[in-house]
Amino acid sequence: MPTYNKLVRDKIPEIIESNGKKFSTRILTDEEYIKELKNKSFEELEEYRDAETREDAMEELADLMEIVHAFAKSHDTTLEEVEEIRRKKAEKRGAFKEKIFLIEVED
Repeated sequence: MPTYNKLVRDKIPEIIESNGKKFSTRILTDEEYIKELKNKSFEELEEYRDAETREDAMEELADLMEIVHAFAKSHDTTLEEVEEIRRKKAEKRGAFKEKIFLIEVED
């Protein structure tokens, strides 16, 4: 039996069961949940980085968005509030539209 020890989407146990397989799960504490969400965000970001097609990239971006939704909820906020903070930062510091790659800054 493979061991995963990772956060999974809510319906994964149901899907596993529908395939006639046995599994074990547990519910994380709030602290464990945040830690595992962070771990999952790195996993999904790596999968996005490694995506070779547009379709695969969009799937991984959707996974990352799902994690952003979960992070927002875990911090008792909304995506609208996160978006407002993002917008203000973009106004103050810019976004990443210009593709600027900083090489060095002289002291």
